[in-house]
Amino acid sequence: RSTLFPYTTLFRSRDEIDILPEDIPIDILYEDNDVIVINKPKGMVVHPAPGHYSGTLVNALMYHCKDSLSGINGEIRPGIVHRIDMNTTGSLLVCKNDKAHNDIAAQIKVHSVNRIYKGIVIGNFKEEEGTVDAPIGRNPKDRKKMAVVPNGREAVTHFTVLEQFKGYSYVQFKLETGRTHQIRVHMAHIGHPLLGDDVYGKPVKNLEGQTLHAQTLGIKQPTTGEYVEVNAPLPS
Repeated sequence: RSTLFPYTTLFRSRDEIDILPEDIPIDILYEDNDVIVINKPKGMVVHPAPGHYSGTLVNALMYHCKDSLSGINGEIRPGIVHRIDMNTTGSLLVCKNDKAHNDIAAQIKVHSVNRIYKGIVIGNFKEEEGTVDAPIGRNPKDRKKMAVVPNGREAVTHFTVLEQFKGYSYVQFKLETGRTHQIRVHMAHIGHPLLGDDVYGKPVKNLEGQTLHAQTLGIKQPTTGEYVEVNAPLPS
């Protein structure tokens, strides 16, 4: 304790950092008493993390939803039941209460959530569709990256080629599982990294990260059990 300055905490753990509501515009695709689905823009971080304690989707949701966010994942990630990468756009579901959170988490665990992405990858395909069934875990050479590794967690991505261009392909992906960076890792693994992916491929001038969009999200509504499907429009 200093005699010159009032008492302050100079070093705080992640859990002690104040996460504040911020009046940030959000594009709401669907909302009811249990869940809210956001069309996340490119460049927005989903929840606070080192280097990103403001301007995140969680900051915006805290302003919009007030106290109506599930608390299962703590103060850093209220309502967050799944994530998409900072530079991936599209549908992201957030839970407003713990009952909904547990229900959606159970749906994700048994692979019943319908998640369809679209993206542009490097190279052309001989086949019109296929499946990548390859386990994903931490890259043993770089812990900040994920990789296909023998002792990784089960990861399955189904893909359909929608259109082919000279040196590029427009592809639809259907997730059977939802591992960290799954589509990006699987596509790089088979020699077709996402266009603009500066982690698993190569950065591209005038592109902000990978060209990947979470278009369709389908769930059973936690209270009614009815199927709800939301589609996020492709960004320019």
